[in-house]
Amino acid sequence: MIIDVPAGKDPIAYVWGELVPGIGPAASAFSLAVYAHTTLGLREFEAARLRIAQINGCVFCLDWRTERDGRKVEDGFADAVTDWRTTDAFDERTRLAAEYAERYALDHHGLDEEFWTRMTAHYSRLEIVELSMSIGSWLAFGRLNRVLGLDTACTLPSGHSPRP
Repeated sequence: MIIDVPAGKDPIAYVWGELVPGIGPAASAFSLAVYAHTTLGLREFEAARLRIAQINGCVFCLDWRTERDGRKVEDGFADAVTDWRTTDAFDERTRLAAEYAERYALDHHGLDEEFWTRMTAHYSRLEIVELSMSIGSWLAFGRLNRVLGLDTACTLPSGHSPRP
């Protein structure tokens, strides 16, 4: 871990709350809002989230599986995300979510008219904005946790749990 955390302090609570009290709690609220208020389907949500986790290399994010109403994506879903271009496990919305996440993170200048034509054929404007904000959150905060070495100490509040 890059940040010295005082003995007895939870690393995440310390860095995200105490260390930067004017920014950390707001960032945390935004990060949690992505999960609490999404209107996206679980598969497209997880395809985008996992693709960003793969790009960031965040240990916690790679192990995490979002749960909704007692449901999580199937075993092997992360492998399908890695192979989003060729997998037969995805419908077009799920494939586009993984593609958008990757391009958002690695080549946002390359999001051309052809891509947006495909995207708007399958996603509403609201869904595109929501997915964009979600991807931005995962990219920023997953990368922050990875860069600072917090990804191996990361836990989230109840209601969200790592993969069993």
